Parts: sequence; C-alpha cells; structure tokens
Amino acid sequence: MLPSHSQTHIQSLNRRSFGVCDDARGWHRVTNGGKTTLALRLLSAFPQCRIIHQDTFLKPPEQLAIGADGFHQYDVLEALNMDAMMDEIQMWMNAKDTKNPRILVVEGFLLYTYLPLIGVFDRRYFIEVPHEVCKRRRSTRIYFRPDPPGFFDGHVWPMYQLNRRQMQEQQVDVVYLDGTQPTEELFQHVSQDITELLLNCNNANCKEPLSNKNLF
Repeated sequence: MLPSHSQTHIQSLNRRSFGVCDDARGWHRVTNGGKTTLALRLLSAFPQCRIIHQDTFLKPPEQLAIGADGFHQYDVLEALNMDAMMDEIQMWMNAKDTKNPRILVVEGFLLYTYLPLIGVFDRRYFIEVPHEVCKRRRSTRIYFRPDPPGFFDGHVWPMYQLNRRQMQEQQVDVVYLDGTQPTEELFQHVSQDITELLLNCNNANCKEPLSNKNLF
C-alpha cells in the first residue's frame, strides 16, 4: 500500500532543480498520476541523471499511526524518514564534478508540503489526474500490501485534498501537467526545460550554484 501522491525534483551540476508531482485532479498527493514513469523516462534520456524516490523512506506499517479514518496514515510527513532522505540528497549535493553537468530527479508524494524542500526546486511540476481516472489506475496496480477496502475514498483522496490545500496555502509555485496526456508529451515538456537550463548553465559557466537554496 503506497501513499496517494507524488512529485519529482530535478537538478543539474551547480544546483539547478526541478520538481514533478503527480496528482489526481488537484494533487499534492495523488497516486498513479505518472510521475515515476516520467522520472524513468528522463533517466533514460539524460545519462547524467539520478533519481531519488521518496517512498523509499517510508517507515514500516507498525511504526505508523492509525487515524480516525481507521487506516494507517501513509500520507503524512510523520510516515517518512525525512532526515535520511535529506542526508541522501545532501550527499549528492556535496559530490563534486567540475566537468560534467549532473541532474537529480526526486520523485515523491509529500515534497511540496515539506518546508525544507519547497525552496529547493528550480522547477516544480504537478501532474494532475481526475479523481475517477486516478481511482481506476490505482485499482489496476498490484501493491506489496494491497489497499484495504475503502482505502482510496476513505483515506487516499481526502488526504490528497488536505495536502493540496496546504500546498496552495503555502503558495508553492508549480507547473501543472495533465496526467491524462501521453507520457511522451509530458516528457517533451519537462525535458525541454532541463535542456534549456543546462544550456544556460553552460553559457554562464555555472561557477556558482544556480540556486543557493537547493538541497538537491
């Protein structure tokens, strides 16, 4: 059983960052929006790219709280070992390569509600998918821990709406992408941004970090 939404962040050699989230109509935490597929497509196109998956840092179910909805609370920051995630990001940041540009893609489901990360991205993408499309896609997925009955409408969707409201209240600047569009169209949009940023980086010699705020 996985959390309900996702995002992705990308960054080049001197700390240029992007973020991509996948959403179900509103997002901040919608599942099955296409963010992992997009991240892997970017990895195949940019050999200097690395991906960090936020759900790798999920705590085991026995460490998660049971909410008033009766479900394990996967879609909260407390369900993640964010310190370990930030340590891994910092290790990547500290690695020096003066010759080759580097790109980091971070995909996850609670990137834009975690304050230390909000200022990290040079680009933030939010993939939107309507409720029924998201629910149908999730129903076809096979998870290591299957969703219990009623989990999507009783937990996933309400938590997505809550987290999206928090993102909006924090006025996080995101680029919305239509997750019902072909993956190739989404890839072309994001990859063009990356290519332009890398070109600008080369033109400016990128002797200093492009974004001193970046942790990725």
